[in-house]
Amino acid sequence: MADEHILIVLSKTETSQLLEHATLAPAGYRVTVSVDWKAAEAVLKDAPPDLIILGEKIEGQDSLDIIEKLNERFPLIPVILLPDKHSDQLAVEAFRRGFADYLQPPLRTNDVQMIVAHALERRRRWRDWVRLEARRDTKSLRQRVSGLEAIQRLGRKVTSLLDLDGVLASVVDAAVELTGAEEGSLLLLDDATGELYMRAGRNFQEDFVRTFRLPIRDTLAGQVLRTGKPLFIDEKTPQKIKTSYLVYTIIYVPLIVQERVIGVLEVDNRQSHNPFSEYHIALVSALAEYASIAIENARLYSRTEFERNKLETILTKIEEGVIVLDHDGRIVLMNRQARGAFNVGEKIIDGKRLRDVIAHQDLIDILREKQESPPSRVEITLEDGRVLNAQLTPIPEIGLVVTMQDITHLKELDRIKSDFVNTVSHDLRSPLTAILGYVELIDRVGPVNEQQNEFIRRVQISVHNITSLINDLLDLGRIEAGFDARKEIVPFAAVIQYAVDGLRGRSQEKAQEIILDVPEHLPQVLGNPVRLRQMISNLITNAIKYTPEGGKVLVNAHAEGEQIILQVTDNGPGIPPTDQPFIFDKFYRASNVPVDAPGTGLGLAIVKSIVENHQGRIWVESSLGKGTIFTVVLPITNGEL
Repeated sequence: MADEHILIVLSKTETSQLLEHATLAPAGYRVTVSVDWKAAEAVLKDAPPDLIILGEKIEGQDSLDIIEKLNERFPLIPVILLPDKHSDQLAVEAFRRGFADYLQPPLRTNDVQMIVAHALERRRRWRDWVRLEARRDTKSLRQRVSGLEAIQRLGRKVTSLLDLDGVLASVVDAAVELTGAEEGSLLLLDDATGELYMRAGRNFQEDFVRTFRLPIRDTLAGQVLRTGKPLFIDEKTPQKIKTSYLVYTIIYVPLIVQERVIGVLEVDNRQSHNPFSEYHIALVSALAEYASIAIENARLYSRTEFERNKLETILTKIEEGVIVLDHDGRIVLMNRQARGAFNVGEKIIDGKRLRDVIAHQDLIDILREKQESPPSRVEITLEDGRVLNAQLTPIPEIGLVVTMQDITHLKELDRIKSDFVNTVSHDLRSPLTAILGYVELIDRVGPVNEQQNEFIRRVQISVHNITSLINDLLDLGRIEAGFDARKEIVPFAAVIQYAVDGLRGRSQEKAQEIILDVPEHLPQVLGNPVRLRQMISNLITNAIKYTPEGGKVLVNAHAEGEQIILQVTDNGPGIPPTDQPFIFDKFYRASNVPVDAPGTGLGLAIVKSIVENHQGRIWVESSLGKGTIFTVVLPITNGEL
């Protein structure tokens, strides 16, 4: 065939020119000559030739080593060896290595043209054979692709639909169409009777499908149930072959759910003897897996719906408000009590962001915080005056759960108690002052013995303790009543420094070290400087009190976003986990505090009231034997009152 391309790779220019001009070109071939392998590689990459004539040595490289790589890359291009000198042994080795033919020097035009024509003819036959095989494989591949596409469509249906009957009917239809079968059915095991019933069928009469029952014993389907393996029967004459109806060919594959066989998928030919293949068994097995998935999905969905309905019933009946949010702050669930508290009504809110549903800014701000240790409990005041105690519980697999109890009546009781305590405290200050004054005058009117002096000292200590308690109660009453509402711009770093300096003497008495870590340019806050210093002093005093001698107390503060975070850390005995939720309550003292340890149980209650009065938040983190960290978060002021 004219115009075929031949690549000559020879280091000898004279021989190359002879082949090109005297032998190949006159015969109508296009010839490219390369004297080195780099140039030959460029030709192979850009326009692979129809034939290659290769010299024995190319740039010192043996052609017998090159031929294997060439055949791997271009298996349909024949390569002819042209040695420098003929050798029978070389010729045999060349054919063994994969050369298509061999040119024996000295070259003769007719011999060269004949060998080249023969090699090209063989290449054409190879190419025609490859094309024929490709067409055959393409047809088979198209059939397989069609089957895979059908399985893929069925897979989408299985994962998107909850209609089990519809999915199973689609599985049987696909099995019949892909195998070319006449009929198909899906049989499930009835645990009550131990028989198989037809859940879905193709090309069966409706009455037959509705009434069909197949025992497990002495049947092919029962054998598949017992073994869990596919079964294929091909008979030359129609027989019942333990199916209850006459068939020529049949395929049974098991339906397996959680390692348990629950049924079989079946296709058969009752009228014709169209054979099934291993490929058909593989297809039906794949479809059976989809049917098993659909059945299991339906079971799980039914169970999930039952559990969800039960959970919704419980959440609807309880008196606490419940809000469940995912990790993106979208609503997963909000029960009736929570809807009523925030005036949501009955509108559909699942999947919406909380801020788009609830207008209560305090709740939104609390849930918007992205801190590592958010508060676990906060109080929320509703528009109608009710107060809710909101508990925030992170759940890694879901997001966040907020439960809310109405504590309005408890807040009212607390107010009444506070009013009573304040009134009593005011009334007690005058007689206590008189008692202390008279006790101090006793030794001035006459001599007292040692035992009397001890009694006087104990009276003085008791009066001082009661006075300290009364002062704390009055402070707490003033803070809660809002008498210290007047605020100014406060350099928070200076307040911290003053509080620490005022307590260094007390820490030195216990050989403790107070470590202060506060940046010089800490932002300012809007607040009452006296109360802020009292808050910091109470926290540091607590740390000093419960830190053993020689211990350390760390006070650090830093700005983060639009807030200042203050932390007071000690290495004391820690607070038991059961006590931590109540540590800020009035008169509450942890269970591991020594009985003789001084204190009124009001210090942390005062701290919490001061923090909340400054629109801040406080929480505690503590581990027994490792110490305690109190964290206070206060908003930064923009410099305006």
